Amino acid sequence: MRFKNIRNLTLGLALLAVVSLVSYKVGQGNKIVVNTSGQFDLSMMWKVKEKLSQEFLEKDKMDSNKMKYGAIQGMVASLDDPYTVFLPPEENKSANEDLAGAFGGVGISLGYSEDGVLAVMSPLTGTPAEKSGIKAKDLILKIIDKKNNVNKDTTGISLSEAVSLIRGTVGTEVTLSMYRSSESRKFDVVLKRDNIEVPGVELKWVETNGKNIAVVKMSKFSEDLFTKWDEIVGQINNKKQTLKDSYGGIVLDLRNNPGGYLQASVVVASDFIKEGVVVKQQSASGVVETYNVDTKRGKLLNDKLVVLVNGGSASASEILAGALKDYNRGKLIGEKTFGKGTVQQPEDFSDGSGLHVTIAKWLLPSGKNIHKEGIMPDIEIKEATGSSDKDLQMDKATETLLQK
Repeated sequence: MRFKNIRNLTLGLALLAVVSLVSYKVGQGNKIVVNTSGQFDLSMMWKVKEKLSQEFLEKDKMDSNKMKYGAIQGMVASLDDPYTVFLPPEENKSANEDLAGAFGGVGISLGYSEDGVLAVMSPLTGTPAEKSGIKAKDLILKIIDKKNNVNKDTTGISLSEAVSLIRGTVGTEVTLSMYRSSESRKFDVVLKRDNIEVPGVELKWVETNGKNIAVVKMSKFSEDLFTKWDEIVGQINNKKQTLKDSYGGIVLDLRNNPGGYLQASVVVASDFIKEGVVVKQQSASGVVETYNVDTKRGKLLNDKLVVLVNGGSASASEILAGALKDYNRGKLIGEKTFGKGTVQQPEDFSDGSGLHVTIAKWLLPSGKNIHKEGIMPDIEIKEATGSSDKDLQMDKATETLLQK
């Protein structure tokens, strides 16, 4: 199936996109044809390179590969889409590591606010970012790394540059100057970099009022989910046989899940929904591709279900939550989701570099695109504030699940 190659969101780097696809075709010589509608002459670039070769003072700084990659990045950046990006080899390697489920850093999935400011899409569970109290939609105003002599204002910064500055050697520190609009305050957070290994999905059981509830935490739709999900479904169904009447149902926790592979949301939805559309994908030309429920699955069709979401639930997690809500399959509880409604397709090149391009927007089964809008929960519960360790959203989820 071809949709494993479509990334609804690149985790950690969070290379999202918001504009229509622009295709490039490399022609003969130094011409590039853009959408077959016109040409532009690259001779100016060669003239500039020649001038630099002749007159630039510090010629030892002239690295041909860096200049080549910089020129390509500039071309892609001219689209004025901060999410459609060209990644040099090291940055592309980081992106691939993210989706594989393990990488180094602080555990932040990055995106942009509606005003184009660098923002936290979600802190990944169990990482330095989450432990420090960073929240989804916090704005990152400055990145400071004293060891590497970095003091970078993030105005106009690309996601790939932000990621390269925030990442670093495990054990070293990076300081982020941030702004939280909900509290109208600025603050600094010092984060110690660590090896980030976040499993895509985990299962635990909790007992409430004599009922055993399966809590399925989905942190991201990474590559390991394609095998892990079936294992967890099998574990739930096996334990149901022994629990019988004391089985209370499933809490599907999608909080702070920034997305991942689009197909993964279809796979999971197919175990809860009997038939129908899970998501539609509309290209720049208006062509709509429909991804339906895999009717060979359906292993959890009759299980009681509630779904937890918040402002860090984005992209593929919104596809899943939106489909479950549209089919009235389970109540959504928590806070409005992030609002990421576009699809990216990556291409890796032989030198290790890569290109991430927005190819489409996705639509819920109802036909709605929630880009920049998000999905409102059926029951809105704000997370606990201050030093409280209570999980008010989870408490409401289990309460709702056990209602007749």
